[in-house]
Amino acid sequence: MKSIDIICIGEVLIDFIGHEVNTSINRTKDYHRFLGGSPTNVAVNASRLGLKSLLVASCGQDGLGDYVVRKLKANHVNTTQIRKSETAPTSVIFVSKSTETPDFIPYRQADCEIFVEQLPDEIIAEAKIFHTTCFALSKNPARKTILNRAKKAKELGLQLSIDLNFSERIWPNREEAKQVIKEYLVNDPLVKLSEDDCYRLFAEYKTEDYIFEYFHNLGATTICLTKGKNGVVLSDVNQGLFFQKAFHLDEIKDTTGAGDAFWTGFLYAQIEGKELEESISIAQKLATIKLQNVGRLPDNINIKDLIH
Repeated sequence: MKSIDIICIGEVLIDFIGHEVNTSINRTKDYHRFLGGSPTNVAVNASRLGLKSLLVASCGQDGLGDYVVRKLKANHVNTTQIRKSETAPTSVIFVSKSTETPDFIPYRQADCEIFVEQLPDEIIAEAKIFHTTCFALSKNPARKTILNRAKKAKELGLQLSIDLNFSERIWPNREEAKQVIKEYLVNDPLVKLSEDDCYRLFAEYKTEDYIFEYFHNLGATTICLTKGKNGVVLSDVNQGLFFQKAFHLDEIKDTTGAGDAFWTGFLYAQIEGKELEESISIAQKLATIKLQNVGRLPDNINIKDLIH
């Protein structure tokens, strides 16, 4: 019996999300503070679905760092591998509240200070899934650490996972990004990416066929492409293509973190042994709940009941 369902390694930060909907950062007056970072969101969401999640990340030795740890503990995320930097403050991102893809300004500090000592082999051996993001891989020392630990996770038989949330603002060198992604995909992770991610990574529009072939050739068996209101397409080397329409929503309140909610639902379903098609449905249900709420998934509901 494994004692950890999912290890999330990568950025922990504070999202300051604008209060006015569809207003540029230039014109946003008020911001609300939320715990953020894609792997952090997945760790919190997973915990709320009853999974045992461990976050490996770094924040500052400051008030925002204290807030990060307090929030994680309140959500029953294992924080034993969180490091507090003596020199760098907690990373912060300002985000516009949007019903489309939000605009953001990153102030990156402690989030990339992740070291191999934070994730010993014996802890990896206790887990089922090892998850990270493109954002986390964009800077050293986190990049070297994650690639090193991912290789170990593969050796120890874990299922790997990655959200290819590429942004040139976070990672200006596209060719370097492609090379690092290639190194990670050798481990055959479950891959999640959006149409926006693809457009940013390739700097031009690519067809679904191109996208799937490109990432399958790098070693990924299962690739999930999210297309916003146009639904989800999943390509699996062994089982072929699956398409699901997006669930209809009368109102979208906030798209920040919707992809993380989607992917948590997918990983949860995989841990529960569900088929790919059902995994997509569960993922969509969780994303739908998120889209109707600002910030995190709402507190006062039983999420597990809603997605089954």
